[in-house]
Amino acid sequence: MPCREAAYLFDPPLIDKHLSGRKRVFLELGSGTGIVAAKIAQAAALSGRDLVIATDLPEVCPLLEKNLFVTPKGDSANTQVTLVRPLSWGNYDHAINIARELKLVDDPTGHDHGCITHIICSDLVYFPELLAPLLRTLLHLTSPPSVSIFESQPRVIMSYKIRSLSKETPFWLAFGLWFSFEPWQRFGSDVGEDGDLAFIFVARRRPESLSWIIPSEDIDLLGGKKSDETFETLLLMGLGERFIHTQNIIQ
Repeated sequence: MPCREAAYLFDPPLIDKHLSGRKRVFLELGSGTGIVAAKIAQAAALSGRDLVIATDLPEVCPLLEKNLFVTPKGDSANTQVTLVRPLSWGNYDHAINIARELKLVDDPTGHDHGCITHIICSDLVYFPELLAPLLRTLLHLTSPPSVSIFESQPRVIMSYKIRSLSKETPFWLAFGLWFSFEPWQRFGSDVGEDGDLAFIFVARRRPESLSWIIPSEDIDLLGGKKSDETFETLLLMGLGERFIHTQNIIQ
């Protein structure tokens, strides 16, 4: 999920093809041209049971379908490993339609209905006007009825490159109220070729937040009276790593 070409291979692997159990459903937000979804689909096809759902604005979906060889009806050259569905951030109906569709799909392996197990967000946190809608969609996808109280919460994997901390920090302060998150193994932070700091976070919905009412206004969702310090702590850790990295280069 990192942006550099050499990192298109997931390391550590996103999908363990030797892992047994119920099928996994990977839903990517803001898929764009479908590069990340295509890479996940390659690994998912090897498992023989997993599903990838690429999403974006309705007007972007035809491009996704073309790039991923998916027809509007959902048929795929990759034996229905990949689906393309419209999902505008902040649109509750789009999110709930995907959840409803998954629960109607029979699993040929004999397991019960499908559910979203992973939500992929590849470098989506940068447009200030879209930060509240992005968080709102993440909450829609991790709240009932999208997720049953009897199912495990989806694992949210987010890559993030710092562009404007003053504009992006409010998202992370609000995100941390609803989700617990931490760096993904050794890719917790990285210094890109342009010198900017980048992160990959793994998050899950906080159980206590499932009973909270999601604010209807974006300003209340991002600018509430409460905030979480997880991001600021991880940022300081990342800056420390960056300092060490710089010192090693100088030496």
